[in-house]
Amino acid sequence: MIGSIVSAIVIGAIVGALARLIIPGRQSINIGLTLIVGIAAALIGTLIASALGFANTRGIDWWEHVLQLALAVAGVLLVTQMRPGRTGRTDRT
Repeated sequence: MIGSIVSAIVIGAIVGALARLIIPGRQSINIGLTLIVGIAAALIGTLIASALGFANTRGIDWWEHVLQLALAVAGVLLVTQMRPGRTGRTDRT
């Protein structure tokens, strides 16, 4: 159980950071919120991959990680757009 929690945090941090790197421009969310979005994306991605039957394969579960990353990108974009007082624009004018 503890290993699963630590694994979710580590994978969530990596997925959240990669999502912010993929999105062009600056995002107006802090690292804590990025971590939360990444962990949520990792958990939801694992649940979807399990339901579709490709969560536990031999070796690295690449499709599961791609799904997690796509969910994290969508989550970071959504959170950036929903922040109060922020326009969600990435340019500085």
